[in-house]
Amino acid sequence: MIARAEQPEPGKKPLRSCVGCKVREAKSSLLRLVVAGDGIVPDPHARQPGRGAYLHPSLECFELAQRRRAFSRALRAPGSLSTASLASYLGTQDTTGNLYGKQVEKL
Repeated sequence: MIARAEQPEPGKKPLRSCVGCKVREAKSSLLRLVVAGDGIVPDPHARQPGRGAYLHPSLECFELAQRRRAFSRALRAPGSLSTASLASYLGTQDTTGNLYGKQVEKL
């Protein structure tokens, strides 16, 4: 028999904690991170395999998570991980908070 993951109740969004600031928010408002090789890479579509951690898509939460050494703990990875690709991804995000590369119409 195959066990199924519990489905959230209708109207309730899944919550995740940011590894930087520890605030719980809707999964859709956080950026998923995964380990690829010896580094941490962003997974904006949440489709890559492996254990994931969630982070607000802001440099403030990124820097806080680095200071707290939260990435390796949350991802259960031994040793230090490179955050260069994540830093460049967060640095190139637009100010609208658009994670998925879609055009947003400004009013």
